[in-house]
Amino acid sequence: MRRQPSGRTAILDGVNRPYRWDLVRPDQLGTLLERAGEPSLWFLDELIECAAKVIARAGDADLYFVGRSADSVHDLLSGTPWRERIHRLPLSFAGTRDGLTESDVDRLRRYLSSVGLSPHDLARGRPKVFVDLVYTGQTFTDLYGVLRDWIDDDREAWSIIRGRLRFLGITIRERTTPSAFRWQQHFDWPAGLPANGVRNISLDEPVWLYFGNSQHKLTASFPRPRWSDENGRAPEHSERRVRGLAEAVAIVEAGRSKAGRDLLVRHLRKEPAMAESWLRTLITRLR
Repeated sequence: MRRQPSGRTAILDGVNRPYRWDLVRPDQLGTLLERAGEPSLWFLDELIECAAKVIARAGDADLYFVGRSADSVHDLLSGTPWRERIHRLPLSFAGTRDGLTESDVDRLRRYLSSVGLSPHDLARGRPKVFVDLVYTGQTFTDLYGVLRDWIDDDREAWSIIRGRLRFLGITIRERTTPSAFRWQQHFDWPAGLPANGVRNISLDEPVWLYFGNSQHKLTASFPRPRWSDENGRAPEHSERRVRGLAEAVAIVEAGRSKAGRDLLVRHLRKEPAMAESWLRTLITRLR
């Protein structure tokens, strides 16, 4: 994604990110949850299985959940010992098909730096894995383009970073056939990463569609037109947001419960990464 001639400036610096309640300390929510009623976590078993695969297949890394679609995976893991490894990256590239202005790119880089994703950060510390529900793969493509140009501009070693930068897509489960759609085959950039640089996990279609299309989210989407919206920092108490809040709090509690952790451990033990010490240590902490 190359810079385009200067136009409208967007301000994105980590301060104006959409407000989100602290779900790990729900005592701060007051009576909000009473308005929502009891949520139905009909998808919980599949969510836990998906979360286990995200952990195992991302490897011993830091996880960044892009946008809002995979918020439930993030929220489930925030109730586990893995919470220090997970981060939300509320960001949408909707409305950027005409390219980013130079000011957009500068502000976006400042924002990514604030959450530990500068080229300097990518070359050091634990590997960074981006997680999102994927349909066409355009969000990952846009994000990769921003990072790749930045790495070149800062003259960080791409030969090092390419082995530490990964993309983990959550896709709709389909029959495995030679003609099955694989989003990464429609772009050139995945070929520049190692074999494990782009991986996928599948969800049953009803669950994927729920998370991707109809689930009540805690925040509004965060495309470029809203990057400078000061109102995004204030909590929203609409019925839709409050219902999403109640469901998210219940998901966090499921991740903290013995039953939830036991099921997570059972799925983790099925993964090839069980041969690695970091995952065995995590399982010990979960139990």
